[in-house]
Amino acid sequence: MTEAVVATEPRTLSPPHRHGGVVTQVRGLGEYVLLSVTTLGAPAPCPGQFYMLSTAEGWGGGADERPYLPRAFSYARARPEDDGVELDFLLEDVGPGTHRLALLAEGEALALLGPLGKGWRPATRGRRPLLVGGGIGVAPLLCLEEALGRDATVLLGFRSAGHAAAASLFAGAAKVATDDGSAGRRGLVTELLDERLDRDASATVFACGPPAMLEAVRALCAERRVPAQLAMESGMACGFGACFGCVVPTRTGYVRLCVDGPVLDADRLDTAAVRGAGH
Repeated sequence: MTEAVVATEPRTLSPPHRHGGVVTQVRGLGEYVLLSVTTLGAPAPCPGQFYMLSTAEGWGGGADERPYLPRAFSYARARPEDDGVELDFLLEDVGPGTHRLALLAEGEALALLGPLGKGWRPATRGRRPLLVGGGIGVAPLLCLEEALGRDATVLLGFRSAGHAAAASLFAGAAKVATDDGSAGRRGLVTELLDERLDRDASATVFACGPPAMLEAVRALCAERRVPAQLAMESGMACGFGACFGCVVPTRTGYVRLCVDGPVLDADRLDTAAVRGAGH
């Protein structure tokens, strides 16, 4: 991984203001939506960082004023432009916030706060990067794969073939498992990881997905003493450490995922199965 994608500060604090963005493309991808947004004057992000997103108009105008708070999204890809950056976000229409974002059309405005958080750190020298993603949690692994190039092995798990369409975004030949066997192998992505680590324990694992998956990854890596980084998620109201809504326990005390994460070393955790702390 190049020095350009390594976060050097101990924690990432809020940028001074929100940036305005314009939707450049909305693409259906099986059960997901790939949203491309161009924002001017915003700094380029590092893989694993995230943004707080809300629409420029109509946010908070639905039933019961929902969605009220912005939503946290890891970016999937970033393409520098002359005076800004074009960002890709992968989302699934599952609630009032994601539903409103999924309704956006090309040319509409979006408000972004970010980039926020601490992203992925380089693998230990001599260890091969192994990327493990589950569902919508594959998003921050896309930008990591781009930074790593051909060095990364990618293992992905999804509920069904409709969700597994997101695997097509990866440049390499990702190995896929689905719950119902409708794409790739029937089973869990952690089964693929278990088999891979049996053959090659000289890896550094980078994982993002639902809490149960992250906990299984943590346990497998701890058993084999394989270093792992986990991109976690919890409910966020602000994204810059003020609300303490994204606090999760570690072996040395509580941390706020928005400024101390969202990427944490797995060996800091007794468990990754923290309520609300997954993708």
